[in-house]
Amino acid sequence: MNTLLPSLEKFRKQLDFSLISEERKNILNELIQYIQQQRNNKKEIHLNFICTHNSRRSQFSQVWAKTAACYYGIDMHSYSGGVEVTEFNQRAVDSLVRTGFRIAKKEEENPKYLVYFSDDVAPLFCFSKLYDNELNAKANFAAVMTCSHADENCPFIPGADKRIPVRYNDPKEFDGTALEKEKYDERSKEIATEMFYIFSRIK
Repeated sequence: MNTLLPSLEKFRKQLDFSLISEERKNILNELIQYIQQQRNNKKEIHLNFICTHNSRRSQFSQVWAKTAACYYGIDMHSYSGGVEVTEFNQRAVDSLVRTGFRIAKKEEENPKYLVYFSDDVAPLFCFSKLYDNELNAKANFAAVMTCSHADENCPFIPGADKRIPVRYNDPKEFDGTALEKEKYDERSKEIATEMFYIFSRIK
């Protein structure tokens, strides 16, 4: 196991796997099996989380998957992408900061972020990009579809070993409302819980 930032470790201790339904665990099991198979075969593990705009859910998933893998000492390469380029939504970034991540931002039209989850591991480099961006794996990866629109409108992901739907509701619908922060934090925590559950099952 690797050490997380103290603020993130405090948050991790709040995660409750018992909140994940059996129906949901059946969905997550396909991703668990893929990761375990790669590990058993001594192959590198590459996960590309894909959503339409690569703005919220896929970014949350990339960050939390890498954080969970790091915590459990599992070598895994985490990516994200979309079918359109927008930006890593500031509300999602702010939610990760509230959780305990340390994030440095480079101001651009499409902002770039360094997301730190440990003092012992290099940060993630996060920004909105297409799923086949040059920084993402080109082959031998699992395409993890985090939204229904991308899942239904991208029937084929070149280079993917496997396509695995793990869909989440979009917090975007609460933008500009009194529930905005609550719903972004709720979605982030849901994804965190599931990613830590997934990697806790890897042997």
